Amino acid sequence: MNKLLNYKYYDTPEGQDIFMKTFVTSKYAAVAGLAGASFDVLMFSHPKGFVNTIGRMGYIVGPLVGMAVAFTFTTNVAQNIRGKNDKLNYFLGGATSGFVFSAWMKKGIIAVPAAVVLGAIAVVKKTGIDEGWIFFPDAAQSTKTIKSVKHDWTLLKDIEELKGWTDGSKQ
Repeated sequence: MNKLLNYKYYDTPEGQDIFMKTFVTSKYAAVAGLAGASFDVLMFSHPKGFVNTIGRMGYIVGPLVGMAVAFTFTTNVAQNIRGKNDKLNYFLGGATSGFVFSAWMKKGIIAVPAAVVLGAIAVVKKTGIDEGWIFFPDAAQSTKTIKSVKHDWTLLKDIEELKGWTDGSKQ
């Protein structure tokens, strides 16, 4: 179980460990969906009762997880079928997610634009992975404790030799 929770998407090459990769993307989609669904329930839809609230949250979380599963499965199966690890696999995965999105919205007219947009976003992600882009850099955080007051936070230290001023009393 620990391996399942600590696994990262790029721990293994594309086309391998499809179940683990699907679990990872579904986990991220579920967390993002719960945050978005909670915002929707509290701010916009205001469903009455427990069952309606769970239904509304499922209406938002379910398709997001479905989009993540469709992307991961399509990308990895395309890798295994084609035998190539390139941007087309990611485009196909993003396009599949676009079709799931249009089915969720119940608007067939947005199927192709959603597929193209999500496919293009997936290609940008693949390009970033291949070229080593950092999408979310780690931010250095300073620790603030009770003793932080004793630290010298000045940008430039005083240089004693350059202090040639007087207080004006010796004239």
